[in-house]
Amino acid sequence: EKILERPPGDPIGPQAIAGTAADWQPLCRTLLGLPAGNVALRRFITDNFTGFLVSDGGKPFGTFTGYYEPELRGARRRGGPYRVPLYRVPPDHVAVDLGQFDSELAGKNIVGRVAEGRLVPYHERGAIDGGALAGDGSELLWVDDPLDVFILHVQGSGIVVLPDGTRQRVGYAGNNGHRYASVGRWLIDHKELTAHEASWQGIRRWMQENPKRVPDLLAVNRRYIFFREIDGDGPIGAAGVALTPARSLAVDLRYLPLDVPLWLDAENPEKNAPPLRRLMLAQDTGSAIRGVVRGDFYWGSGEAALEKAGRMKSPGRYFLLLPKAIVPAG
Repeated sequence: EKILERPPGDPIGPQAIAGTAADWQPLCRTLLGLPAGNVALRRFITDNFTGFLVSDGGKPFGTFTGYYEPELRGARRRGGPYRVPLYRVPPDHVAVDLGQFDSELAGKNIVGRVAEGRLVPYHERGAIDGGALAGDGSELLWVDDPLDVFILHVQGSGIVVLPDGTRQRVGYAGNNGHRYASVGRWLIDHKELTAHEASWQGIRRWMQENPKRVPDLLAVNRRYIFFREIDGDGPIGAAGVALTPARSLAVDLRYLPLDVPLWLDAENPEKNAPPLRRLMLAQDTGSAIRGVVRGDFYWGSGEAALEKAGRMKSPGRYFLLLPKAIVPAG
């Protein structure tokens, strides 16, 4: 449906690596009329698509991590245990499309704020956590755990369970323009945790044991995410559709297109489980997803999904599935 909405001449992926929307639209129409079930879908895929192994300079193997939709406890007003804010996009937040000023900068964007008549970089995480936005009306919700909020920033969306049991989904609305940095990597590099210990569970234990150092740790990641409330199914990925557990994959959009099928072949993070060999859809991206053979596997919501996502750092490869008439451009 997303591809059918696009003009026929629209390129699919960077340098039209997957052709144009016109190359896909006849198959998309056929797909919408298929009977339910794996048999018809499997026949449709094998009859109409060719798999192309994706490689980086001849190297087909890369790293596949996992992500999930966290659940947080929160409220609409500050009080009691709910003292950590989630912010909507603040009123002084300015996003600039540089391509509007110079065609050579097409596709590049910067974020900042205006101070004394000049555009300057936006506040870093440490400043925002320290109160740089306090009182400007940008607070969206209040949550009871700073690590849960930080995880929400990394994952990009989540569910906030309110005191009356209402479940409010929130999703990405913008960022402060700074680069992402891993607090887990910082803890490893500074010999605070081993690589084996630096899961979200391990980071939480470290924070509980070192409460006075928590602000400095979180400030290592200068990137800050702003949120909006989402009603209906979700979370919503970069493709603008609700993600499907164990079928949606985040990819690096510098190399791969959204909305297209991929065949994944990766190690399963669960011990003694068969490899993850399955049909996926490229439906999301993320600041930490960088590389030709690099993916983030969406596991779903809640603690069970966290267990799998937190352990996943799997070697693997994937194949780009293209209509048989297309020869990829890159």
